[in-house]
Amino acid sequence: MPAPHAPAVLVIGEALMDITVTGDETVETPGGGPANIALGLARRDVDAALLTRLGDDERGRAIARHLEASGVGILPESFHAGTTSTARATLDERGAATYDFDISWDVPADVAVGDVPVIHTGSLGVFLEPGADTVAAVLDAHPDAVITFDPNIRPGLVGDPDAARERFEAIARRATVVKLSDEDAAYLFAIDSVDAVIDAILALGPALVAVTRGGDGATLSTREHRVEVDAPRVDVVDTIGAGDTFMASLLAEPAIRAGAELDGDDLAAIGRRAVAAAAVTVSRTGADLPWASELDA
Repeated sequence: MPAPHAPAVLVIGEALMDITVTGDETVETPGGGPANIALGLARRDVDAALLTRLGDDERGRAIARHLEASGVGILPESFHAGTTSTARATLDERGAATYDFDISWDVPADVAVGDVPVIHTGSLGVFLEPGADTVAAVLDAHPDAVITFDPNIRPGLVGDPDAARERFEAIARRATVVKLSDEDAAYLFAIDSVDAVIDAILALGPALVAVTRGGDGATLSTREHRVEVDAPRVDVVDTIGAGDTFMASLLAEPAIRAGAELDGDDLAAIGRRAVAAAAVTVSRTGADLPWASELDA
């Protein structure tokens, strides 16, 4: 039997239906942080596969069609007989979202993938049992892969902050790249300074740490170099998918997927491309991540 196709990036984590409520209007769109990242990679012409959990219902089928239309390969182990998870996002007058989740996370550990060079994981997939154990098992089975990690913390679902930080640190120790928001950093660390949080994460072992700060841009750091990049000024429709777009943009960089050593100029260029991509997403409704042709233009 031939070995299964190994994508350039395997993304592991939840896919769900975003139910966005703005005033009296309710709109359903496919979402979930890891699924968005796989989508963003495929739209940037990076061969991406997704291990997730999709139900045998119309929402699950709609999510699968949405992802596959952009070129994402969904692993067959992702499908099950139950219902598809949802996230209800209520937008305030500034377009910022608060979430209410109805989610289950349970995927089999015997995943049929080959020698995967890059694995991305994060969000609820590394915090919710029993699926979180599957994530750890897949990482254990691929010790030579470049691991990237975005915790994308949802406080109402991850439970006790101390337990969440313990789980975060366990994955971060395996990771080459860790990206998190300033809100994630505040939840996980009793530290006021972004620089101090970055130092604490770098001490765990990652080669690159990036902290996003919404409209204030981002900080990217290795042990030798640290840069800050400003976010472009755009008219924000909503912030759904902004952090996922930033992470997808990092993973779209060949140097990051190769685990290459980055200098300050590299970090600045990568960071500018990532905030520019995120600016496209926040300028339109939902997690509608940019295509390569849009960014080239």
